[in-house]
Amino acid sequence: MTRNTTRKSDLIIVGGGLNGPALALASANAGLTVTLIDSLPKALRIGDEFDGRGYALSLGSYKLMKAIGIWDKVAAHAQPILDVKVTDGKPGEGPAPFMLEFRDGEIDESPMGYMVEDRYLRQAFLEALDGHPKITQIEGEVVAQDVDLHGAKVTLSDGTEIEGKLIVGCDGRKSGTAARAGIKRTGWGYGQTALVCAISHELPHHGAAHQYFLPSGPLAILPLPGNQSSIVWTEKDALAAEIQALSDEDYLAVLRPRFGDFLGEISLAGKRFTYPLNITLANSFTAPRVALVGDAAHGMHPISGQGLNAGLKDVGALTEVLVEAHRRGEDIGREDVLERYAQWRRFDVATMALMTDSFNKLFSNDNPLLRVARDIGMGVVNSMGGLKRAAIREATGVNGDIPKLLRGVAL
Repeated sequence: MTRNTTRKSDLIIVGGGLNGPALALASANAGLTVTLIDSLPKALRIGDEFDGRGYALSLGSYKLMKAIGIWDKVAAHAQPILDVKVTDGKPGEGPAPFMLEFRDGEIDESPMGYMVEDRYLRQAFLEALDGHPKITQIEGEVVAQDVDLHGAKVTLSDGTEIEGKLIVGCDGRKSGTAARAGIKRTGWGYGQTALVCAISHELPHHGAAHQYFLPSGPLAILPLPGNQSSIVWTEKDALAAEIQALSDEDYLAVLRPRFGDFLGEISLAGKRFTYPLNITLANSFTAPRVALVGDAAHGMHPISGQGLNAGLKDVGALTEVLVEAHRRGEDIGREDVLERYAQWRRFDVATMALMTDSFNKLFSNDNPLLRVARDIGMGVVNSMGGLKRAAIREATGVNGDIPKLLRGVAL
């Protein structure tokens, strides 16, 4: 049955993953009214079973989570990251002699970040959204959007219309919001697939995260609470498909020589997933009365683990721009307001996209000359305290022109 219900709010956010709820809470806490739309029913967005999927939250992201009232809901399930080791290697040969190591305490703030499972983050966001008086949640599929000089409107598949001042697309790499706004994308595939799983291991990880650069792509070992770690393991597409099709024991037999024995005996814990890897950047972060956040604006290689962190930087920047404009009495959907957000995030995102793309090309090969050059380069950076501290501050999201929320300052 078709409905013609019309709802109104300041912000219309399309996408209920993690960036959408973070933006909704940050904006609503500062006084804006928000309608958050997700095509996926709430029951399918959360699960209470361990599956090993998690996020490496930077120090800046932790501060934003704390500022918007989420951190207290997940703190008991968070694993501090106390050490990050980056090294080159080959399966079965162990790490190269030179490495880049970031240790807790090398910058003023500690720890460098936290690992938090996806299931706990999603549950925390849903609990916070449910109790917020300025946030309306709607399950539905957006089929149309319209903008004019005075406002914006989206129409759902059941005929419901939502009016607002601004539409924000938090709807992923294949953003319908961006497509309906006429925003084109630039990108390419890497011919690589990420194999994602969790493992239990015999020995404690001591809060250390490892990034091994293997010829086929990086292997990230990320600490979870207890003697468990999350694995993001990159292989060429064809080989990844073969590995994913193996039994659990055969899968582990392929992983073990890549993983090594530094954590003792390992076993699978939870489900196994695969994700094709590509880069896809929106040619513009904004359009008339439309802004893009997170993967809708920029989807990058996970080589630096900055996907969600980059999205939360978008959240912090956009919220700050909109709230300040709103308090000055400006129309938050106006082009000059949105351009402030685009200018703030454009350079940082372009730099990160170039960095992740270049790192992947530099490290995902077995060229002996490149191996020597990159190993020496890591050793040099590791030996230079000032340069290394700058790299740590960049990785932890506390370097440069940082939004207030990522400094822990409420708006």
